[in-house]
Amino acid sequence: MAERGTDGSAGDADYGTIGVGYADYRRPDPRIAAAIARALGESRTVVNVGAGAGSYESDTLQVTAVEPSESMRAQRPARLSPAVDAVAESLPFADDAFDAAMTTFSVHQWSDLKAGLREMRRVARGPVVILTCDPDRVRDFWLYDYAPLVLDTEARRYPAIGDITEALGGRSEVVPVPIPLDCTDGFNEAYYGRPERLLDSGARQACSAWSFVEPALQKQYIDHLHRDLTSGAWDDRYGALRRQPSLNGSLVLIRAV
Repeated sequence: MAERGTDGSAGDADYGTIGVGYADYRRPDPRIAAAIARALGESRTVVNVGAGAGSYESDTLQVTAVEPSESMRAQRPARLSPAVDAVAESLPFADDAFDAAMTTFSVHQWSDLKAGLREMRRVARGPVVILTCDPDRVRDFWLYDYAPLVLDTEARRYPAIGDITEALGGRSEVVPVPIPLDCTDGFNEAYYGRPERLLDSGARQACSAWSFVEPALQKQYIDHLHRDLTSGAWDDRYGALRRQPSLNGSLVLIRAV
């Protein structure tokens, strides 16, 4: 049984603390949602593992959500069905219970990656779809110049793409997902052309990697970014990103059949 935090959170981040207001900043982006829908194909019944506040759950599919964090379950909008209180490593469903299984920004939270992926395979008759970040590309983002320990933490926590595909078995396709300039899902790279957004403590709190950095060091990082935005130094180096329609960063979609 996976170890769980005070609000039921699985893994190494306490969403009872950092999950407050998560749904205000991590709103599903329709273009990313479209990529997930394409990967799910003709599936009608889907289990969403580590569902959080319900991001990327389609209104046109029969979705069963699984989420161990009480605070995240409480943020699910009324239009969505309540989430099952369970962890990825022990899904309370029969073999082949769903057409497909999906998870978004969740695999890095699991205490046992291979067990969670085996469970997704077990309960899905069809594809397993995973939205995650490639740890080999996380540090390519400009934020590494300002908050290196945050991105070091992200790179450490995200499992290697090869480890995911190997554990899933079968045939896997790994597709880069372009991040739109006006992305509504506020993970760190979503602000690639809107750096001022990261001055907002709520935006940072909605990205779990920041919670692993001491507040005093976070302040140093943000003060540095603020100074460079005020002086124009950030724009001198990265200002073209403000006009770049999308970024091919670390975000990837894995589809295994």
